[in-house]
Amino acid sequence: MITGTVFDIKRYAIHDGPGIRTTVFLKGCPLHCPWCHNPEGQNPNPETMIHATPRERRTHTDGNEKVGRVLEVREVMDEVEKDILFFDESGGGVTFSGGEPLMQPEFLQSLLRACKDKDIHTVLDTSGYAPSEVFTPIIGHVDLFLFDLKLIDDIQHQKYTGVSNRPILRNLKALEEGRKSVVVRFPLIPQVTDTEDNVSATVALVASLKSINDVSLLPYHRIAGEKYKRLRRKSDVESVPPPTQQRIASIRARFESHGIKVTVGG
Repeated sequence: MITGTVFDIKRYAIHDGPGIRTTVFLKGCPLHCPWCHNPEGQNPNPETMIHATPRERRTHTDGNEKVGRVLEVREVMDEVEKDILFFDESGGGVTFSGGEPLMQPEFLQSLLRACKDKDIHTVLDTSGYAPSEVFTPIIGHVDLFLFDLKLIDDIQHQKYTGVSNRPILRNLKALEEGRKSVVVRFPLIPQVTDTEDNVSATVALVASLKSINDVSLLPYHRIAGEKYKRLRRKSDVESVPPPTQQRIASIRARFESHGIKVTVGG
């Protein structure tokens, strides 16, 4: 029986793809971005978050919360199928996020196939970091990719995320060649990803992709700060201010000047 580790299943999600969606968060990520807003998804193993809120204490009597459950494909699908009516009425479906779902390829593929068997629209929210032998087999099972592009310079990418961006750029190229539906997600982290060099390189890359024309700008926020404390970790960017509205508008205009469709957030 195929199993995987899931740290959350969020129903009625409206920012993880079209329509009303159920978002399944798979645990584990090979990247270690200091601005990650789901730090509880980085460790591939179940772990404990401390100092639960009063509402959570009513469920977790010791004040702690276990993050991560080992589930069978059928158990996940049982939750997903509760919302099929909402998917049908809204044009929604299921989004697989994380962490990085590609870290659990067998589990992810089985979930994608199960969704296809039920004619459920699928979205993969991914960093794109995976070897070709993992990435290529899942392409045909995904209806829409939400594909992160953080840093175009490989040395800078390794500095801030811990891994090379070469597999990421290779997999993005494969999606373009396959004419897959893709939204490029560009996180705006002041002094890291929003530098002039990186913005220029990212705009140039996206503009060169003939079959990919959608970008979602993701301005950095501090909403995950409490999670780091509850995981007994320190956020390296907790003192970094969010980007200004003027900076967001400026970067948006850079993309739009190339005819690229841009949204902010989501």
